[in-house]
Formats: sequence, C-alpha cells, structure tokens
Amino acid sequence: MEPTRRRVLGTLAAAATAGVAGCSSDSSPTANSADAGERATTERPADRPARDASETTVADADSVYTRVYRQTSDSVALIRTPRGSQGSGFLYDDRHFVTNYHVVGSADRVSVQFDDTLSRVGRVVGRDPRSDLAVIEVEVPDGVAPLELIDSEPSIGTRVAVVGSPYGLRGSLTSGIVSGVDRQVPSPVGDYLIPNAIQTDAPVNPGNSGGPLVNLSGKVLGVVNSGGGDNIAFAISASLVRRVVPALVADGEYDHPYLGAKTTTVTELVARANEFPTAEGVLVVDVPSGVPAKGQLRPCTRTRLVEGFRVPVGGDAILAVDGTQIQTDKDLHAHLALEASPGDTLSVRIRRDGEVRTAPVKVGERPALVA
Repeated sequence: MEPTRRRVLGTLAAAATAGVAGCSSDSSPTANSADAGERATTERPADRPARDASETTVADADSVYTRVYRQTSDSVALIRTPRGSQGSGFLYDDRHFVTNYHVVGSADRVSVQFDDTLSRVGRVVGRDPRSDLAVIEVEVPDGVAPLELIDSEPSIGTRVAVVGSPYGLRGSLTSGIVSGVDRQVPSPVGDYLIPNAIQTDAPVNPGNSGGPLVNLSGKVLGVVNSGGGDNIAFAISASLVRRVVPALVADGEYDHPYLGAKTTTVTELVARANEFPTAEGVLVVDVPSGVPAKGQLRPCTRTRLVEGFRVPVGGDAILAVDGTQIQTDKDLHAHLALEASPGDTLSVRIRRDGEVRTAPVKVGERPALVA
C-alpha cells in the first residue's frame, strides 16, 4: 500500500474564542449544520491565538497543538460524495471511517481523500440518521492508525482541537475548549434529539462535519456535528459513538431504544399542581396508543390552574431508572439512549397516587423512519 504524506504544521491558530432516545419533550437548542455541500474557494487567515493560562511560552503552546496535529492528521480524511457535498471523517478501526450521516446522505460510495495526492473510493456500509452517524469502509494506506475514543466524559474547560477539512481545506486544525457538556442537539431527521452532545468554542465551519473533536492526547471526545457561529459548535459524544458505530459496522443500522411517553420536567409549579412533596423527576404527561410505555406508565388525566397556568396532573412521576436519579427530561433521554436497548426491562422508581414504588418497564424499539 502507498503511505500517506504527512504535512507538517507550521504556525498554529488557537481560537479560544471560538437528549432523545425514547421519550419526547419540547425543548432543544438550534444549530446550523456544519456539513459541506460547499466547495473550497479561498483560504481565510486564521485569528490570532488566545493564550491559555497554563501556557507559559509561545513555543510551549505551539508544540502542544503541533503534537496533536501530527498524531491525528493522517487519520482524518476529506469525504466527498458524487453529488459534490463534502465533510470530514476519521479512522475508527483498520478499515472503517466514521463520519456524519448528513455528510454522506443517501450515497452508496464516496471519495476518501487521505492527502493531496491519494484518494480512494469507499463504500458506505452503515448509516443512522437519528444519531447523525455513518460508517465508510475503505482500503486504508499503510501507516494510518485508528483514533481512540475516550472512555470517560469530558470536563468543561478541557482543551481540544478540531481536525478536518473546512471549505475543503484538508488537514486543517482549530482549537478551543469544551465549553459545555450534556447538550441536546436536533438530528438531521427532526424527530429526535441527539443526547449527551459536547459543546466547544473551537471554530467549526462547513466541511468540518464528521471530523474528530480531540483532546490534547489525540483521543476522540466526539464527532463534529454542527456549528452555529458565535463560538458555539457541537459534537456527538464518544459515548454515543461507542454504542451506535459497532452496530453500523456489523448490521448497517442501529435500533434506538424507545418508550414513547411524553414527559415534562417536574418544576416547582408542576410539583405544587400535583401535590408532590418535592420538585424532582419527570411527569408522564401522555402515553399515546401503540407505544411501548402504554399500560406500563400512567399519563396525566386532567389539568389544574396554578398561578394562571394550566398544569397537567395525575400522571406518574419518574424519579429514577435502574438506580440512576432522574431530575429532568434530558436525564431520562440520555439514560435511555446511552444505557438501554430494545427488549431491556428497566427498574423505574415512580411516584403514583402519593406513594413511591418501583415498577418494571420494558423498552421497545423506535419506529423506523418513513422514507
């Protein structure tokens, strides 16, 4: 096999200025997709880097990001589809690249460009629109190593880098920090919120989608999913990647866990309306016919007027699932997405009729998307 050519990074720009699986709620951030479908035209000058407090000299700061770049850049490729859209991807194992679903779309084959002179045709072997992940199988050149996923949740303030191909400029690196965790971002198909997403202020532009967000050890924290400007971008967490991608490699698709109950966070107002002793957990507002939670969880039956607001009352309040405390809708969505699978039976602690009890609740599979 032909080895790749490593492009040495000269000067580095550190732009420090720069959930979902089963129950539904009505709050989510919005973000513009950072995928391409755009072609490179002119290269923009980088912003002047801001100094991290731990960096004592320019040489020290440059060496950190130069090392990250050298460690990861050969494992990150420019992805192009026959229709001209483009993004990034990174090597997950010895022959599979991970990227975004919204980068490859319905394409069966894509171009995987390893460096300025070497590109190969890859086959899309799996895709999951809801988690916005896809897997490409391709012959990998000698010397290209898979990137490792982190095995813990990142902390706010962790220094990170985004490696990819903004505007088709392959082999680009931007830097920043983890500026938020446990976010929910809309999926490309709209009926799902991607849980546990990572927020970063590292600059993300069209063409970065599908590339890795890495820490200073070169480990993947997440897959870049979207950038909305104003120094806000999001990445699909390594935790979700670790659940979805093996299924895409093996089966070409991923079965999402699903309860189907509509819930709302128990606020002080909701607790007062329902005469709960504390504001904790999530209230089951509705359980539509045909969903897995039907007959297992009790929905609200009426509303009560409290301080001028109509508040649903009479339903179960979910306090914990499998021993994990549930404080918000986001907690419930993330637990289902990251810990449960279709067919599992959950141990759910609920408040019903003034008493706290534990009930078994069986998880179903989220219905297939309608083409």
